[in-house]
Amino acid sequence: MPIKQIKLRKLQMRLKDPFTTSFGTMQDKEFYITEAIDGEGNSGFGESVAFISPWYSEETVKTNLHIMEDFLIKILKENEISHPDQISELFQPIKGHNMAKSALEGAIWDLYAKRQNITLAEALGGEKKEIDVGISIGIQPSIEDLLQTIKGFVQEGYKRMKIKIKPGWDVDVLREVRANYPDLPIMADANSAYTLDDIEHLQKLDDLNLTMIEQPLGHDDIVDHAKLQAVMKTPICLDESIHSLEDTRKAIQLGSCKIINIKIGRVGGLTEAKKIHDYCKDHDIAVWCGGMLEAGVGRAHNIALTTLDQFILPGDTAGSSRYWVKDIIKPEVVVHKGVITVPDKPGIGYDIDESALEEFTVDEKVFNF
Repeated sequence: MPIKQIKLRKLQMRLKDPFTTSFGTMQDKEFYITEAIDGEGNSGFGESVAFISPWYSEETVKTNLHIMEDFLIKILKENEISHPDQISELFQPIKGHNMAKSALEGAIWDLYAKRQNITLAEALGGEKKEIDVGISIGIQPSIEDLLQTIKGFVQEGYKRMKIKIKPGWDVDVLREVRANYPDLPIMADANSAYTLDDIEHLQKLDDLNLTMIEQPLGHDDIVDHAKLQAVMKTPICLDESIHSLEDTRKAIQLGSCKIINIKIGRVGGLTEAKKIHDYCKDHDIAVWCGGMLEAGVGRAHNIALTTLDQFILPGDTAGSSRYWVKDIIKPEVVVHKGVITVPDKPGIGYDIDESALEEFTVDEKVFNF
């Protein structure tokens, strides 16, 4: 699989609505679209998911560029690649920086699938033709606003709601939601906003029949989560704590969680994501695919990954129109009654909207091999 060129395009896109978590509010999204081009002119595309500030992880848009430009692309230049699975091993000497690694690996996975004339889902071993999806709802100005937002998404057919929480916006809010929607699958996402001092408060969630509470404690913790899971009926889902198969193994052995959220960028790419999926399947741990406010390329990678059979909970891969006035792929990702039909074209299954890509590009770098 000879790679002749890598392109890094920096994009800036405005979200349709501000997205608020326990860390703050985001309106504009800056990120990189990566493109891997072979000697025959075939292109594969990936997407970096780091934010402009290090609130989710230590990575940022700037560090992604630094690591890709100064280290990872050089590694790709110096090595022959026959299969994308090799890339995570080649990148291993570079510690951390999983989102930068994933952005490049994803483009090469797409290129590989196109060269094989198969879908990315098939290349990963996925078999689903449709995937169930839910929606992630940021912290709203009021409970009334939240209920109105949920009502709209229920009418659109989304399979479950993930609601961001933080101290002061948690138990009472979720009680009100449950009172209005007694049968709706609800997840609560805390983004590490609590500590073990909040155990008694968090135990109140056990009365609300939640699908899970996601990452209530420290972003890098698996020990305290095990203590919390031991005294809660509500399943704990780990997100920020899981960066690798090794993290997964340790968390499961400790009893830190009953569910794991697999984000491709957070774990360093599709190869590691698939290893985590397979390990969780062997140990009867449910997994689902989280979102990072991706544009269409990253969204397409999430769809392909979710076709693997242990993704038994609806993911965060909402339709393009949920976040963007105009996306960078065509057709855009569409959700119908809470379901996305997996595309059957080779690679990620969507074409790049070249005019949209050009419109949103604010910088570009080209690396010839």
